[in-house]
Amino acid sequence: MNLEKIKLKEKIAYGFGDAASSMFWKIFSMYLLFFYTDVFGLTAAAVGTMFLVTKVWDSLFDPLVGIYSDRVETRWGKFRPFLLWVAVPFAVIGVFTFYTPNFSYNGRLIYAYITYSLMMMVYSLINVPYASLLGVISADGKVRTTLASYRMVFAFCGSLFALWLIEPLVKYFGDGTLTSPQGWFYTIMVFGVITTLLFWGCFAGTRERVKPIREEQSPLKEDLKDLLSNKPWWILLGAGVATLLFNTIRDGGAIYYFKYFLSKADHETFAIFGMGTGMSYLTIYLVLGQAANIIGVVLATPLANKVGKKNTFFGAMLLAAILSLAFYFLTKNEMVLILIFQFVIGICAGCIFPLLWSMYADTADYSEWKQGRRATGLIFSASSMSQKLGWAFGGAATGWLLAYFGFKANIPQSESAQWGIRLMLSVLPAIGAGISMLFISIYPLSEEKLKNISKELNERRVVEKDHTTSKKQFI
Repeated sequence: MNLEKIKLKEKIAYGFGDAASSMFWKIFSMYLLFFYTDVFGLTAAAVGTMFLVTKVWDSLFDPLVGIYSDRVETRWGKFRPFLLWVAVPFAVIGVFTFYTPNFSYNGRLIYAYITYSLMMMVYSLINVPYASLLGVISADGKVRTTLASYRMVFAFCGSLFALWLIEPLVKYFGDGTLTSPQGWFYTIMVFGVITTLLFWGCFAGTRERVKPIREEQSPLKEDLKDLLSNKPWWILLGAGVATLLFNTIRDGGAIYYFKYFLSKADHETFAIFGMGTGMSYLTIYLVLGQAANIIGVVLATPLANKVGKKNTFFGAMLLAAILSLAFYFLTKNEMVLILIFQFVIGICAGCIFPLLWSMYADTADYSEWKQGRRATGLIFSASSMSQKLGWAFGGAATGWLLAYFGFKANIPQSESAQWGIRLMLSVLPAIGAGISMLFISIYPLSEEKLKNISKELNERRVVEKDHTTSKKQFI
């Protein structure tokens, strides 16, 4: 399949899906821990434990979604229908995740467990099929990288949109602060309407084209066996978990870093050359990071085409690790440097994710080439699993570290707590980046090998199609 056969409007429509997912993903990663501690009224340790328990279970739920979606047969395809069916439940449960009931502490904790668990499950129900869709829109590896880049550009645009509006909307609907329960509830309701429309746009504007060599569905036991023996899949799983550790700890600690270490109030605005921007320091920091992510996504495809996906991935993580370590030594008075480091680290992070999604599609091809069977949904559920596991461990670690270093919500923090918050923006993310580098350094699918695999799979599809046609004519 040639690049020209995928029109611009379909690339844009495919991007709509991750724009929707990423609005909630970014709100969760940046603000949910803060919401639960400073608005909902839970302790940081309790939230950290909840993140781990609910997300580990949900990570195990992802392969079940992949297995099920591989076996769905509709006139719209295997994966697109989930964008239509799950969009409204995704929005509704998201809204109730940010609702603060008038319960006792234990009652609120139980409510948080239930709503957050349901939210992660519906996230899987829509995001695993959406991710799998990349593997069946086109069989061309370069087209997939292009589609993954469109996806990630829209993902970061969705995140940018959410981060730009979240504080003003919460303050508008609430009491003028970020700790208003009513403000959060109505703000997430607005985002729920937007995400529903975007998911439906993705459903309407995309098509599934790649068919397995063998049309008959292989037994589940064989699919699982193929997955467990897929070495590149395991390596990407490890790299994905470590990359999400890098991102989640940095994201989860950001709001605490500004509120409790830099002591920048949410009403304090950033000035350039003595002129106010009208946005808080935190908003500038977050928005700048998302803008940098978009630049990284745009750079990913040309860099990968020139030096390969593996080398681009490794180089981006190496630079991110070095800069994260250096971030630790920045002082409270070096706001410009803090923003510069955030921008460059954001470019590095932006490069990673389109490569990761494209490489998951490559491992699906590798599995079909090696085993003769294709299980795209099951393979792509690994991507969602790695996100959830990385998010689980990163979110839990952030909450536990806050508790360990003595964090208490809405009061001045001790030196120990401030030190722990600094680690979340520097040393701990650098460790995650280093682990990701170790995994990707042993990834075995080179560009030349992938080219040969794709060529052989196309030849097999032609032979199988001719055989099927001859069989039908004989009958």
